[in-house]
Amino acid sequence: MKIGFDNQKYLAMQSEHIKERIGQFGDKLYLEFGGKLFDDYHASRVLPGFEPDSKLQMLLQLKDQAEIVIVISAKDIQQNKVRQDLGITYQEDVLRLIKEFRKVGLFVGSVVITQYTGQNLADSFKQKLKRRKINCYYHYYIDGYPTNTQKIISKDGFGKNDYIKTERPLVVVTAPGPGSGKMATCLSQLYHDHVHGIKAGYAKYETFPIWNLPLTHSVNLAYEAATADLNDVNMIDPFHLEAYNKVTVNYNRDIEIFPVLRNIFEAIYGESPYKSPTDMGVNMAGFCISDDEACQDASKQEIIRRYFNSKTRFVREQCKEEEVHKQEMVMKQAGVSEEDRKCVVAARQKEKESHSFSGALELADGTIVTGKTTHLMGACSSVLMNAIKHLAGIEDEALLIEPEAFGPIQKLKTKYLGSVNPRLHTNEILIALSLSAQSNPLAQKAMEQLKQLKGTQAHITCDVAHVDASVYSNLGIQITFEAEKH
Repeated sequence: MKIGFDNQKYLAMQSEHIKERIGQFGDKLYLEFGGKLFDDYHASRVLPGFEPDSKLQMLLQLKDQAEIVIVISAKDIQQNKVRQDLGITYQEDVLRLIKEFRKVGLFVGSVVITQYTGQNLADSFKQKLKRRKINCYYHYYIDGYPTNTQKIISKDGFGKNDYIKTERPLVVVTAPGPGSGKMATCLSQLYHDHVHGIKAGYAKYETFPIWNLPLTHSVNLAYEAATADLNDVNMIDPFHLEAYNKVTVNYNRDIEIFPVLRNIFEAIYGESPYKSPTDMGVNMAGFCISDDEACQDASKQEIIRRYFNSKTRFVREQCKEEEVHKQEMVMKQAGVSEEDRKCVVAARQKEKESHSFSGALELADGTIVTGKTTHLMGACSSVLMNAIKHLAGIEDEALLIEPEAFGPIQKLKTKYLGSVNPRLHTNEILIALSLSAQSNPLAQKAMEQLKQLKGTQAHITCDVAHVDASVYSNLGIQITFEAEKH
């Protein structure tokens, strides 16, 4: 993928800007970290050159002053919401984040369960945290949020929430994913700190939408595609336009909540330090794009991938049809279609020629490798084997796994494990390949190519089993597929 983002420039500009913002406030600053802190793969996909752990690298410079509060919505717990890129639930991700933060020396102060209305799975998760000696607080659902500011800023609103006890001047508020309630958590703390006589400030570190890129820029449209399940909409910031007569981009939830934040600041300090949602942000990413065309192209591919993901979610009854329609609208705005993904075109052509479910994988140099379903392998396995053969310079006819090796595995699957599908999944084919590599130098050479698949693109013309999707994800292959076809 062509580099389009200067990560070193970004680290320098961003860390300096955050330090300046911390200096604007007194006793305490709540810094809302939007997106992924450890592994912002969305940012690395749409801004090629952006390192997934960039935010973490900046935070480590401030680790002696900082503590982390992790926020998770009770609704997401109750629905067992899954992080699509990692294939784990949000509550599993909270535990993973705590472990990862502590591993690099960051202090995790507590976990906050937001939008709580008595959900039983939220109660169970709190007990799980308690057993691990992790402080956990409830923030309750507020009827009328975010429009009824009078109720929100009262004992019946934020006043009902548990007060999060924090120890350090910089409180970083993060979450497994969007819509968890990070901003509401920060605002609630401003209210409670005021009650406790503590002067506190708030700032937002959110990579997307990028405020100084046009509303319909592909990078910003890709953010809409990424949050289609939340029905987020990028908007011109009306408050910023009114205050400064400058056009900037924000998104609907921040714009909707801004009057609440402004009222809280006015109640505490007599005036608000911010005139707009854009003022709240500290994001410098827009200044570090080195190749706009590369970022636009990468973002358009992300939009198509998100469209296929929503179609899969709809087929599996994990979302409503409106989400798919939203993705179709974003694709139209970006001027792309399914066929603008090269591996989609190649996979469908292979299916047409072979009369069987097929797949295609686009390598880093643009080469397209295809494969089809056989009596031994599914489409995912076939494409993967053909790809590593090509990278190793091995002829298609060469046998990397002896045919007699397939029989025992197929027998195990169908006779003992109850599978009706005798074809080998990608994990099974890789195990067979690794065993063959002990005596077959060509198999060993093919195995060594797996690391070259990171960042490649693949499409399969039928539904893909979770195990195959997981293997592709672990290899760094960005896969799309047609879940409606079985």
